[in-house]
Amino acid sequence: MKILIADDDKEIVELLSIYSANEDYDVVKAYDGNEALEQLSANPDTDLMILDIMMPEKDGLAVVEELRHRQMNIPILLLSAKSTDMDKISGLTTGADDYVTKPFNPLEVMARVKSLLRRSRSQEENSNVIEIGPLVIDKNSHIVKTIEGEEIKLTALEFGILYLLASHPNTVFSADEIFERVWQQEAVVSAKTVMVHVSHLRDKIGDATNGDKVISTVWGVGYKIVSPE
Repeated sequence: MKILIADDDKEIVELLSIYSANEDYDVVKAYDGNEALEQLSANPDTDLMILDIMMPEKDGLAVVEELRHRQMNIPILLLSAKSTDMDKISGLTTGADDYVTKPFNPLEVMARVKSLLRRSRSQEENSNVIEIGPLVIDKNSHIVKTIEGEEIKLTALEFGILYLLASHPNTVFSADEIFERVWQQEAVVSAKTVMVHVSHLRDKIGDATNGDKVISTVWGVGYKIVSPE
């Protein structure tokens, strides 16, 4: 599990990093809102974010709002020195999943993190069907259909790529990240291999959806599926 911790107080980041490492979580650190978004883009496999509300550049609420606008469903735990009910309501209605006030007991934060991760895993297990753009993707049966019901025949690797991208709409995955997560091997010469499979996948999707563009290339970075507004 990977956790992104963002707070302009470096002591808090270090404290929570130590407790997270004790739970065997990998930790990514950020010290303002913009850096948090950059780190999330660089680490699309992040499982949960801990965000301070009052940060420079971009505050925690603005980060939450931007992520939810992108339809990114990563669990978010807010930290704040503000403790009024209206502050908590504001944080939760913006799209955060939980809220802890400062000063806090790091053991309580870790308990909240575990709870959010359990809830997220449960939701993922129950979300077996993804509808995105013109496609319906069934995780259990490994069947992909158009919204009109036409089945698209994919190989296991093509399905793996499509499901990975569709599960994280608007998130860019590099060729190395796709190779490691779909092939479950260390990326060595992955770029051309992934490019060939993505090309075949696009051809099959395009044939079934009259050429609709589903998978986008972000040149020099990787691939993504843009969630329709």
